[in-house]
Amino acid sequence: MASSAIGKLSREEFRRQKDLDAARKAGTAPAALDEEGKPINPHIPQYISQAPWYLDTGAPSLSHQRRPETEKPTSTLDNWYDRGAKAGPAAKKYRKGACENCGSMTHKKKDCLERPRKKGAKFTNKDIQADDVEQDVAVGYDAKRDRWNGYDATEHQKIYEEYAAIEAARQKLREEEIDNQTTTDLAAVRKVAKAGKTEGEKDPDFGSSEDEDADEDKYADAADAVGQKMDTKTRITVRNLRIREDTAKYLINLDPDSAYYDPKTRSMRDAPIKNVPAEEARFAGDNFFRFSGEAPEVQQLQLFAWQAAARGNDVHLNANPTQGELLHHEFKQKKEELKDSTKSSILAKYGGAKYLESAPRELRQGQTEEYVEYSRTGQVVKGRERAKARSKYPEDVYINNHTAVWGSWYDTSTGTWGYACCHSNVHISYCSGQAGIEAAQASSAQNLLTSEPQTRGERMTEEKQQTEKVEQNYSKKRVGEGEVKLDKDRLAQAIMDEKKRKGRGEDQDERLGKKRKGVIESGSHEVTEEELEAYRMSRRMIEDPMANYVDKEDY
Repeated sequence: MASSAIGKLSREEFRRQKDLDAARKAGTAPAALDEEGKPINPHIPQYISQAPWYLDTGAPSLSHQRRPETEKPTSTLDNWYDRGAKAGPAAKKYRKGACENCGSMTHKKKDCLERPRKKGAKFTNKDIQADDVEQDVAVGYDAKRDRWNGYDATEHQKIYEEYAAIEAARQKLREEEIDNQTTTDLAAVRKVAKAGKTEGEKDPDFGSSEDEDADEDKYADAADAVGQKMDTKTRITVRNLRIREDTAKYLINLDPDSAYYDPKTRSMRDAPIKNVPAEEARFAGDNFFRFSGEAPEVQQLQLFAWQAAARGNDVHLNANPTQGELLHHEFKQKKEELKDSTKSSILAKYGGAKYLESAPRELRQGQTEEYVEYSRTGQVVKGRERAKARSKYPEDVYINNHTAVWGSWYDTSTGTWGYACCHSNVHISYCSGQAGIEAAQASSAQNLLTSEPQTRGERMTEEKQQTEKVEQNYSKKRVGEGEVKLDKDRLAQAIMDEKKRKGRGEDQDERLGKKRKGVIESGSHEVTEEELEAYRMSRRMIEDPMANYVDKEDY
């Protein structure tokens, strides 16, 4: 039974259906056909052949078991979104429903990728952007999840070009450095040699990686050297064992912080013992042997041959070394002649030859024939000590009564600099001399801790005096007011001092100034009752500015 019949079958119809299914299974009756005319296998179980109620068409069919045939999307490498494409020219005026920021109709303001404007296109009608191209790219499951889908392979060519330009500039810069310096390293020579090769050509004598070029002696040269063998095709270096009598490089100095030893190449570039001259050392490092003797000249000659070959000249140092050396010698002579002629022409045109004449070396370095002999302590025993050169800044300039410069004294307790004459750590302060030093020592924390504590009677007397001074300064009762108790002896002494002052003819300001000075020296800052009374008794009437005042106005 391929599909269920519409409606309920009677008992007779059901029996006939059973007999027909049995005959189809036995092969005596033809198989049922579906909608497409294909035979249905009678041995298929009913729960497979019977269609569910929402897919039942009323005819025997197995279409509900097959995948529905839909048009598969044709996804190719070129079938992708055209990023940044605009649909035609932009509008002249703002259109209703467009983006308020840029004026495009394909998105809203919250989805706009343009820079947020201070006033959008809706209000200004300026710089309205064109509509974006809306594309519906039908892709499958794999194409939708392919992160490289839509990638332009030509963009990767720009990376090749960028790296090639950087490599060319780097090779040119290193070639100039080798040309300018007196000694060259093997890595730079390899770089220059590699630069002279054509692109794509590989030389087995030189490495290709930057790490290999940076290492000066990572691999041996192509030529066979003493004590080593090398296969240039397989890049395998086989070094013979050293002579047993020779001391290994890494055993000359066992300090781990000394020169680095590379066990792979068995090279130690720096000298293992620094305090021994290279000429006297048993081993001064590989760099000393590499840059000693005629090795720098050979490197300069090889560099000249490479540069000449790059400019189109037929020069090869290994094929014809005599020709290369002669050309290099001729090149240096012409270079010196051109330099001299250029210098003479510039001097003849602009002048200034006198400025190129330098003073003698003895005069520039301050060398004289005067003999000076020093003792072990550094003092001059015989002769005259050489004068010290003064700087362009003012030296030994003392300000504010100081006798020492700022920074001549360092306070270890506070960690500050100051003046040695008064121990003041305030810059541009007035010098107080020895009194300032004593005051600084007395106020130091160490002196305060070691000073003896005051007794109870001394503290009470000091507090009482301070209380009386405060009451005198801040109360309504002033000096000379109220009931005054005068000491006769002090009053007599004050009258005598006042008469002496009057006899000298000193004015009031000088008296007050000298009095203040005496007060500062004696440690008191207040005027006594006796002095005030003596001043009043000796005061004349003419000194009173209100003595002759007469009010002439009538009220």
